[in-house]
Amino acid sequence: MPITKSAKKALRQSIRRHQRNLQKKEAIKDIVKKIKKLAVAGKVEEAKALIPQAYKTIDKASKSYIHKRTAARKKSRLMNSLIAR
Repeated sequence: MPITKSAKKALRQSIRRHQRNLQKKEAIKDIVKKIKKLAVAGKVEEAKALIPQAYKTIDKASKSYIHKRTAARKKSRLMNSLIAR
C-alpha cells in the first residue's frame, strides 16, 4: 500500500484510468463481436451499418487507450471480414 501522499494519489489515478480503459476495451469488443455475429448470420448490410459506430469507438480509444496502428489494424481486419463474406 502506498504511504506518501503522492503515492496515494497516483494509486487513485491508476484505478480510475484502469476502469476507463476497461470500459473502452469492452466497448470495442462488444461492437466488433456484434458485427462479426451479423456477418456470420449473413446479415452483411446490417453489419455494414454498424461499421461507423465501430470506427468511432476504435478511434476514440486510439487517442488514449490503444496505439494508432493497433486501431488501424482492427479497423482494417473488421472491414476485410465483411468484404470476404
